[in-house]
Amino acid sequence: MKVRININNYIRASEVRLLDEEGGNLGIVKIGDALKMAMESGKDLLEVGPNSNPPVAKIMDYGKYLYLENKKQKGTKTKSSETKNLQVKIGTGDHDLELKAKKASEFLKEGNRVKIDLFLRGRAQYLDKNFLQARLERILHLITEGYKIVAPPSKSPKGLTVIIEKDRTKKIEPMGGKPETKVSAPAQEKAPDSQKPPVNLG
Repeated sequence: MKVRININNYIRASEVRLLDEEGGNLGIVKIGDALKMAMESGKDLLEVGPNSNPPVAKIMDYGKYLYLENKKQKGTKTKSSETKNLQVKIGTGDHDLELKAKKASEFLKEGNRVKIDLFLRGRAQYLDKNFLQARLERILHLITEGYKIVAPPSKSPKGLTVIIEKDRTKKIEPMGGKPETKVSAPAQEKAPDSQKPPVNLG
């Protein structure tokens, strides 16, 4: 996007609120005096606040202004959010779970939502809800990016589905509570799944 701004003699106001190159306020100045000050400093006079009364003008190099504005605009561009899909099974091994959790963390960090499906086939669809919840929580506990649940666990064509997105206001807070702290020595006992607060599966 090309930056457009009135400079020097293209400024039509009779007086301006003048800023120096560092942003210091020089007060309300007649346009002729402002142009003279800009010329004497070897800079341009830029109308950076045309909608103010009087307009705000700044003494600075026009080329530098364009560079800074274009850099600012590029920095504010963000990728459009998408919903990424991940699938796990009841018997998915720890190593595969860690890989999928790593991928989910990357998706969240990029600003995407993540839909995680616990794939259930045949009789698996009728297993105890608490057991299925624990299977789904296995991958959620491994996610390293802070997240919040935007669609609670519910039945879906594939089995059991939960949708999460990045939560910038909180640290990691998995669905069943805070994640366990990994320690090397001494070994820390792992709390049984039965002690975790249940999640309403709908």
